Amino acid sequence: MAAYIGFDATADSLHTGHLLQLMSLRWLQRSGHKPIVLVGGGTTRIGDPSFRDSGRPLLDDQQIARNLAGLQQVFSRYLAFGDGPTDAVLVNNADWLDALHFIPLLRDVGRHFTVNRMLSFDSVRTRLDREEPLTLLEFNYMILQAFDFLELARRHGCVLQMGGADQWGNIVNGVELGRRADQRQLFGLTTPLLTTASGAKMGKTVGGAIWLNADRLAPYAFWQFWRNTEDADAGRFLRLFTDLPLAEISRLEALQGAEINAAKQVLAHAATGLAHSEVAAVEAAGTARQAFAGGDDLDGLPTITVPRSRLDRGITVAELFVLTGLVGSKSEARRLIAGNGARVNGRGIGDEAAAVNAGDLKTGALKLSAGRKRHALVRTSDP
Repeated sequence: MAAYIGFDATADSLHTGHLLQLMSLRWLQRSGHKPIVLVGGGTTRIGDPSFRDSGRPLLDDQQIARNLAGLQQVFSRYLAFGDGPTDAVLVNNADWLDALHFIPLLRDVGRHFTVNRMLSFDSVRTRLDREEPLTLLEFNYMILQAFDFLELARRHGCVLQMGGADQWGNIVNGVELGRRADQRQLFGLTTPLLTTASGAKMGKTVGGAIWLNADRLAPYAFWQFWRNTEDADAGRFLRLFTDLPLAEISRLEALQGAEINAAKQVLAHAATGLAHSEVAAVEAAGTARQAFAGGDDLDGLPTITVPRSRLDRGITVAELFVLTGLVGSKSEARRLIAGNGARVNGRGIGDEAAAVNAGDLKTGALKLSAGRKRHALVRTSDP
C-alpha cells in the first residue's frame, strides 16, 4: 500500500509539531508499506488557509526553493528512500500543478466541487464566522490538494492520505474527487492535535518552535526539550516519537518519583538520535552533564553572539535572556529574576535591572541559566 503526507514549504525546517506525521510515515514503512513524501512546491505559492485567521505571506520562487532544500534534509533521517517496493519517494506537486491551465482545471476538476460543500468545512466556516477575509486564491487551495491526491493515485497507486486533524476537510475532498473523477476508492487518516499533559500545544515553547534542523535549533536544545518533558507525558512520547520496544517503554513509564527522569533521558536520547544522529545525542547528553556540573566545556549549548561594543556599554540580563530564547519577553525575564530562577555564570540574579558587561565574560562567554535545566551561552564578536 502507498500512502502520502504533504508538507508545504512555508519554512526551511519542520518542527516537532510535524513530528507525529513523520513518525506515521516511518511506522508505515517499517510495516512493509510505501511512504510518499509530497512537498508543496506548487501549493506553497497559495498557502493552506485551514484554521488560520489570515492568509499566509506569499513567498517567491527563490524562497520556496530554499525552504524545500531545508525540508529535504529532514526526511532522509526518518525514512529510507530508494527504488524498492517499500522505499520512500519524494515528489513535488509543482511537477503537475505548474503545468495546469485555469480553464481545463475548472472544467476537469472544479466541476466536481460545489461552493455549498466547500463552505461547509470548518476550516472555511471558521474564517468566515470571524468575518476575516478569505481570498479566492486561498479558497482554491482545497481543490489543488484534492487534485494532488488524485494525481498521486494515478502516478504512484497511492490510496491513503494522512495528516493532522486540521486537514480532514482537504483529505475528504481528495477522497471524493477520486471517486467522482476515476471511480477510485481512496482513504484518509488524521491524527489529533497533540498537547502536553498540562494542555500546552506540543512543540511550542516560550523560545519559539522546536525545529528539527540543527541550523535552526542546536541538537543540545532539542535534546533538552525532550529531557524537560512533563512526567505524565514520558510514556506517551516514548511510544509516539521513538522506536523503542513497547515492553521497554512500559518498564520506563512505570518508574516512580525521581526515577522517571531516567525515562525522560532515554526519550531525549532516542528522539535526538532520530532527528540528528547518535553522535549528536551522545554529545548533547554530555553537554547537559557539564551544564549541571558547572563545567566549562559547554560548546554544545545554544549560543548567540553580540557585538563586543554593545557588551562594553552594558546590557541588561533581562534583554540577554530574551535574545537567547530562554524566555519569550522581557516581562517574563523579570518574573524569572524576581523568582530567583535566573543565573549568569552560576551566580543568582535578584535585581530586575541588573546588567552585565565585557568584564563579566568567563573564558570568552556568559553562561545564562533559567532554572536548573535550561542554559545558553552569550559570546562576543569584534566591534
